[in-house]
Amino acid sequence: MKYYSIEEMKSWERFYRANFINSLSGFKPISLVSTINSDGVPNLALFSNIIHLGSDPALIGIVNRPREASPHTLGNIESNGLFTINHVHNSFVEAAHQTSAKYAFDVNEYDEIGLTAEYKQNFSVPYVKESLVQYGLELVEIIPIKANNTFLIIGKLKQVFIDETIVSDDGFINIQQSGSLASLGMDAYYETIPLKRFKYAKVGIPAQELSF
Repeated sequence: MKYYSIEEMKSWERFYRANFINSLSGFKPISLVSTINSDGVPNLALFSNIIHLGSDPALIGIVNRPREASPHTLGNIESNGLFTINHVHNSFVEAAHQTSAKYAFDVNEYDEIGLTAEYKQNFSVPYVKESLVQYGLELVEIIPIKANNTFLIIGKLKQVFIDETIVSDDGFINIQQSGSLASLGMDAYYETIPLKRFKYAKVGIPAQELSF
């Protein structure tokens, strides 16, 4: 294996370094975060850094880039305290990728990229109709990360929309059946293949498989 020091990595060309370090943490879930601005214009942003923070209470976090680089999602959530997260599928991955372009604040990105804003259950922020796994969140807190001027946005789960046929009897969601994609780095997308599922691990007991 080749050794890379951080000093060497800092000397690399900017995009080469970003691709290398972005890929290092491995596959990540990819979703469209939907928000709405103070004028009622919806916004979409592609996020791969979505974090499960706990099940009771049900909390999910997203890491937003520095404000000057990506202000719309953060500002919209600060404004009305709501956002939705929508899984990305192969059928619209090109459109999802396009949301990473720097559209103006007053541009309706749903219309611009050809996806459908779906308002439901009295939630003021739309869902991506084309997504088969959707959930809505209410802002709990925004934590500035001083090390790189990013922000951890923590939301409380309020509602979920999902095809009940992909939910197992024990509550496990077979995400692969919905065709939800994963990402690597800044621009690569992958389909998922289930491998194995195991029972809760206990000391002295060999790993026991579960069915999907």
